[in-house]
This record gives sequence, structure tokens and C-alpha cells, in this order.
Amino acid sequence: MKHKTLLAALLVLGVLVGAGIWYKNALAPGPSSDSTAKREPQELSQNSMPENSGQKTAQKNPVAVLKTVNGDIEIELFKDKTPITVENFVKLAKAGFYDGTKFHRVIKGFMIQGGDPNSKGTDTSKYGFGGAGYTIQDEFVAGLSNVRGTIAMANTGASNSGGSQFFINLVNNTGLDFDKPPLTSSHPVFGKVIKGMDIVDLVANVKIGANNIPLTPVTIESIIITE
Repeated sequence: MKHKTLLAALLVLGVLVGAGIWYKNALAPGPSSDSTAKREPQELSQNSMPENSGQKTAQKNPVAVLKTVNGDIEIELFKDKTPITVENFVKLAKAGFYDGTKFHRVIKGFMIQGGDPNSKGTDTSKYGFGGAGYTIQDEFVAGLSNVRGTIAMANTGASNSGGSQFFINLVNNTGLDFDKPPLTSSHPVFGKVIKGMDIVDLVANVKIGANNIPLTPVTIESIIITE
């Protein structure tokens, strides 16, 4: 009889202990969902990006073919990384905005610049001061650097002041990047030359006059966009 009473007591104790453990675990917090909690930034590996997950195919970037008097320059436009800048450039190109404009500023060992509608005229004092009539947002992307062969937005020196003017880097001009010293002039990269860099170099070697304007005009006859 004593053994049965002891066994019953142990069973009751076991139930109470078990219930206590369950209650404690039920009140324990799960992973924090507090939006104010400090969270360390994480880098996504290439394999973790959506386009590599099998759920989404990689976006095909458009290509701009600059038909110049010196030959064609083909540029891949990074729409996947800089959609605002690329869509603006494509819109202007398709509207014929760039047709007849010139590379109005050429500095050997630095860059060639175009996209100014004023350069369609003959008054060189106005070159470099024209635009689209509006400005767009700067799109700075880590990893996109002003290295040789890339195309970037020209601006007035102020933030978000780009519109239609652009330049192609002749050398590695990393000092124009938003995240590298001297941090005094930041220009968003939005594409790269994939064919015709020899034409770019040809333009870079033309004879120039005052204000780095080519003595013999280097005209962009048209820009063809393939998407």
C-alpha cells in the first residue's frame, strides 16, 4: 500500500514538473521581430541573388549604338543596376535628342564628353551649358566605378543635377566615384563600352582648341537602342 501511495505521488510530481517546463518554454521569446533592433548589414552572395535562384531569369540590358562620324561605339547600358539613368538616356535617344550633337569636350588621358543639345549649333561659347530641361536622380551603385570604357553622367557639380550630358572614361578615373577620395566630384556610372573602344580612342586623339572643343567636329549622327 505504501509503495502504491509513493508511486502515485511520484506520478503527480512528474506531471507538475512537466507542466512547469512547458509553461516556461511557452513564455520564452522567439526570434526578435523588433524593427528597432540593431541588424548588421548582410552581403548577398551571387548565388543568393534572385536572378540565380531559378525563380527569375537575368534581365537583358539594352545596348546603345552611337553612330558617329568616326565609327560606331556600342555601349551596354546597366538597366539592371541604374534603371532611372538608363531609362532617361534611352528615352532621349529614341526621341532623337542626341542626333546631331557633338563630343564637345575632349581631354586626352581623361574623358570625352557629349550630350549637349547646344552643340548642334555653331556657337561654341554655348557648348557644355545645355541639357534636357530637367534633372534626374543620381544613381550611385557600389561596384560601378569610373574605369576606362565606362559611361557616366556629367553634372554641374551638385547632387542630382544630371540630365542629358554624359562622358566616356578614357582611363581609370576612380576619383570621380561617389565612394572614393577625394569625394569632390561624383558621377554615376550607367554603362560600359563593349565594342568600338578604338573609336573612342580615335576621338580622344583629335586636335582640340579652346575649352577642349575639337577643331574638327565629332558628331553623333544618331543613337540606336536595341533591347
